[in-house]
Amino acid sequence: MKKAEPHFRAMALTSAILSQLAGGPLAGVFLGKWVDSQLSTTPTFLIIGLFLGLGTGTYGTIHLVRTYTGDD
Repeated sequence: MKKAEPHFRAMALTSAILSQLAGGPLAGVFLGKWVDSQLSTTPTFLIIGLFLGLGTGTYGTIHLVRTYTGDD
């Protein structure tokens, strides 16, 4: 099997970082809005979901980069 070229690996890492940093907060916001609509608590769970999504995305990105660089 042919080894991936370095620029393709860099593009894959960049795409993974972007998806984690954008996907975590988006999922948290949408889940928080849905919980708010079910419980009629307007911004409470939206804010909680946003912060949880930011934390999850940041943690996932740090873990991914550490695994990629071999610091894990």
